[in-house]
Amino acid sequence: MTAVLVTGATGFLGEHLCGVLVEQGHTVRGLARSRSHVLADLGVEHVRGDVTAGPELDHGLAGVSAVFHLAGAVSRDPTDAQRMMRLHVDGTRRVLERMAAAGVKRMILASTSGTIGVSKDEAILDESAPYAEEIVAGWPYYASKIYQERLAFEHGARLGIEVVSINPSLLLGPGDRRLSSTGDVRKFLKKQIPVVPPGGISFVDARDAALATAAALERGRAGERYLLGGPNWTFKEFFQRLGRVAHVGPPRLALPSAWNRFGASLVEELYRWRDREPPVDRISVEMAEHYWWIDSSKAAAELGFEARDPQLTLVDTVAYLRRGIDDAS
Repeated sequence: MTAVLVTGATGFLGEHLCGVLVEQGHTVRGLARSRSHVLADLGVEHVRGDVTAGPELDHGLAGVSAVFHLAGAVSRDPTDAQRMMRLHVDGTRRVLERMAAAGVKRMILASTSGTIGVSKDEAILDESAPYAEEIVAGWPYYASKIYQERLAFEHGARLGIEVVSINPSLLLGPGDRRLSSTGDVRKFLKKQIPVVPPGGISFVDARDAALATAAALERGRAGERYLLGGPNWTFKEFFQRLGRVAHVGPPRLALPSAWNRFGASLVEELYRWRDREPPVDRISVEMAEHYWWIDSSKAAAELGFEARDPQLTLVDTVAYLRRGIDDAS
């Protein structure tokens, strides 16, 4: 087996991926700004550092044969746009350049299905879809991920580095310590989602995404992206199923889009004026009016990707989040 570096190793997908890689016999080094007891228990070597600056990246790259580049930030706050561009685009450029200097020739990039897999209509999209630039232009996270993907493929090719992109939909399951992906489910459990959005959602268990990401090390084709998703449900169906699992009544109120956006903007402005985190925001409302439906046939055929029963993912997500809610109360 090989020695690999995982950037962003302490994140939701990162910890699951490190577990898979260790189980497969790889020597794993994790670059992150903070330590993780999960990774320590796995025996992952921790390199404390940042992909955007400092000598730690070069130390992490020494002696490895591939990089799983997961370092990133998830935010729907427009004020975070520059931070995400710096981390996702400038950070990825720096990782590629330091890889070239160290002679490391393969990168598995963790992107998102939202770079291509989002539509205003009930369309199920695959890897042939173009970048959704017009749709996501006002959503800083997804816009920065489009720039990141383009940079990775183009700059990687110039440097002689094979880049494979893994594009999961919404990650659910246990282990999201920072609530980077499961925050909306937590809001549902706390009955903070009053309205049924009109769009649709796809999600994937982080454990299944980790297996497919690890498989891309040897089976992923350079220059290709692989969508990873489970079921394609409307938000109405998603909340109904989540409600049955959690024994929480789903929201039933449906409002016209204009009302939804106006209400969200008003609430967001009021909370931010009070220097508090709003329970709902305009960008989240806009996103929920779209369909995030994808086809994962390519990943199934080439990476062996298989999504578990989505009901099991919901059960495990709810159980994990409820432990956190109970601990905080």
